Amino acid sequence: MIEKHIVLEDIDPVVFYGKGNQHLQMIRALYPKLRIVARDNVIRVLGDEEQMAAFEENTERMRQHVLKFNSLHEEDILDITKGRRTNEEIPDGVVCYSMSGRAIKARSENQQRLIDAYLSNDMIFAVGPAGTGKTYLSIALAVKALKEKTAKKIILSRPAVEAGEKLGFLPGDMKDKIDPYLQPLYDALEDMLPQVKLQEMMERHIIQIAPLAFMRGRTLSDAVVILDEAQNTTPQQIRMFLTRMGWNTKMIITGDMTQIDLPHSQKSGLVEALDILKDVEGIGIVELNRKDIVRHKLVTHIVNAYEKFDNKNSGNESINKN
Repeated sequence: MIEKHIVLEDIDPVVFYGKGNQHLQMIRALYPKLRIVARDNVIRVLGDEEQMAAFEENTERMRQHVLKFNSLHEEDILDITKGRRTNEEIPDGVVCYSMSGRAIKARSENQQRLIDAYLSNDMIFAVGPAGTGKTYLSIALAVKALKEKTAKKIILSRPAVEAGEKLGFLPGDMKDKIDPYLQPLYDALEDMLPQVKLQEMMERHIIQIAPLAFMRGRTLSDAVVILDEAQNTTPQQIRMFLTRMGWNTKMIITGDMTQIDLPHSQKSGLVEALDILKDVEGIGIVELNRKDIVRHKLVTHIVNAYEKFDNKNSGNESINKN
């Protein structure tokens, strides 16, 4: 009899073991000559040498399945252990899988254009109203790159612009004050990566989330770098950010021209950058619109209503000036 310890790296062990350890119980039944004890992400196995070898091989295949699909079902376990499964590739069109096992993919023509632009360019601008999936899809592309090891790290940034609230009056230190601005980025990451693994990646700086001001002086290489809410950058800030680009790096810049929180006298850096860089080779520009909104259907109605309001006001301003 031999004993081995198997570590379930990079995955959520809860997904592997199943609800109420159902998957673990099933695996134990499939290997009656082994004593299998699981604790956190470590599996301790004791027993027959021949069955141990098969268990090790199939456990790795199951781990790879969870790593790719963020899910594991009883039929998957049977297919793998019985040698019936040969194709473990992610289907075409799917970027990656959420922690609930939901396929993350383009849900509109313009979202697909964003994915295509990412594949064919090193720098991508994705511009559109709230709810069009700009940030979420961009982070999914970054997570995919990290899992496939085409990038060594993900760097996410946002300008910390006050939108009706004063940072100085918020409680806590600077991190506490900045975190609310970065919460949408945390939310997307938590939907795609196991909580423990995400925390580990952040501690090891494989995933970095920082305010835009912290980018100055850096060269960002071997990474997918995302600047979110870029409409709230100044021309100087976005110029500084874009010139941080290093070797083997992709940059995605997202923004919503209808949600500029800068003072009226301050020009948006995103508006200026799009005008200056529109004809530069290697830069892709994708414009999303209200048809691409994938949130609650009311979001589309809200965007439409505000668009009509803005158009009406701009028309009135033109009349008053005349």
